[in-house]
Amino acid sequence: MTTTLPDTTSQNLRRQVSRSRATWPAWGWSLIGVIGVWLCIIAVSSGSPLQPLNQALTLAPYLVLVALGQMLVITLGPGNIDVSVGAIISMTAYVSVAISSSMGPAAGIAAATGAGVAAAACSVIAILVLRVPPIIATLATSLIVASATLLLADANRSGAAPALRDFVNARVAGIPVIAILVALVTVAVAFALRRTTFGLAVIATGQSFKAAGKAGIRVAFVTAVVYLLSGAFAGLAGALLAAFISPSTVLGTSYMLDSIAVVVIGGTLIAGGRPVPIGLWTGAMFFVLLSGLLNLVGWSVGAQNILKGVLVVLVVVISSTATKTGRSTWRRLLEGRRTSTPITKEKTHG
Repeated sequence: MTTTLPDTTSQNLRRQVSRSRATWPAWGWSLIGVIGVWLCIIAVSSGSPLQPLNQALTLAPYLVLVALGQMLVITLGPGNIDVSVGAIISMTAYVSVAISSSMGPAAGIAAATGAGVAAAACSVIAILVLRVPPIIATLATSLIVASATLLLADANRSGAAPALRDFVNARVAGIPVIAILVALVTVAVAFALRRTTFGLAVIATGQSFKAAGKAGIRVAFVTAVVYLLSGAFAGLAGALLAAFISPSTVLGTSYMLDSIAVVVIGGTLIAGGRPVPIGLWTGAMFFVLLSGLLNLVGWSVGAQNILKGVLVVLVVVISSTATKTGRSTWRRLLEGRRTSTPITKEKTHG
């Protein structure tokens, strides 16, 4: 099955993409954040200046992989968000280990990815067939998957295959191989979003759900594929994390919120219709470096989470104003105060 776009719709979307390239990049603020945090780490710690970046490149690819799927979901527009990715990561880690022990690492990775797609299919059915809001549908899926994870954890306590461990820790010229591969996947996703009919359909759906449907885009099909891709990326990340760390029932817990934050900080429009794949890397590097800096200065995990939440809000407000992509949150607040004033006066005089 394929999704087709009318020529005029496709041309308009391509023109919008071309115009966006001439402005300040949406990922620019997160890049500035990466440089700033990196300089702070250098100032408070000893050792090679490149060491923090090297450590960040080791951890960031797994977060980017999950964020790729999350970005596609968020691009679909308001209300679309996948809160099941964390539970899927934890479950697929055990699936990968179980299959790898008997059929090899490649089969384990394939099984984990397939398990992620199967879990996402539950969300798709709830969203498209039962008409459940995406956040509720994916939350229900995460509860089901979490129960399956507990059963898998009781049945399997072995570790990942040595060959897969060697793979995720391999380096080429000092750069993690996994980082190179995830970078290639990011390029492929970026190309698909900008140069393929399906990618343009995803962007068009996020810009206007109703207009996309009237333009001939099969919105339900696009939505289903995007959520299935999110599950596939989470499943693949779970398989790789099982070898990089080890399977755990809480392995993917932090990735649910972190993947959303990385998408937003990287410049993807939370209202939908503007994905920024390269921003996932700057956002993930910023998050990993920030965690390293806060650990160096002795901040607790709770304090770190509070700071990250505040930063997400600030980035959304600042970037929406600087890049002129819609009204900023601050501008909407001011306009809301102005429009409420006359109504108050009328009620007072009445």
